[in-house]
Amino acid sequence: MKRDFDMAAALSGATHVQLDGGYFVSSHALRRLMSRGLSLDAIEAVLNFGRVSHTRGAEIHAVGWKEVERYQRKLIDLAPYAGLQVVCTRNGGVVLTAYRNHDFRNLRDGKHWIRRRPRSRR
Repeated sequence: MKRDFDMAAALSGATHVQLDGGYFVSSHALRRLMSRGLSLDAIEAVLNFGRVSHTRGAEIHAVGWKEVERYQRKLIDLAPYAGLQVVCTRNGGVVLTAYRNHDFRNLRDGKHWIRRRPRSRR
């Protein structure tokens, strides 16, 4: 399986892995994913369906219960990814790290989220 090969490449000194959406995952992020038991599929789900906040000099994608409930109506199960946060570079091209944290208060810039991912039109 390609994903398993990519994770093994992280330990062998690879500098990054490219995801289907065009994001690169740094070797640091790959090591953190492995130590935290997170998969590249989980990271892609958060990048595709999570809310986005620009704070602390980074772009942070996060899946909370609001996203789980919203996409559950569309038969997309995000429950395993609830609380998962993915930190990317400011321009959004490189995944720096990922972790699970259900407290989203530190992701706010002022009173509101900066940008929500646009809803798909079908």
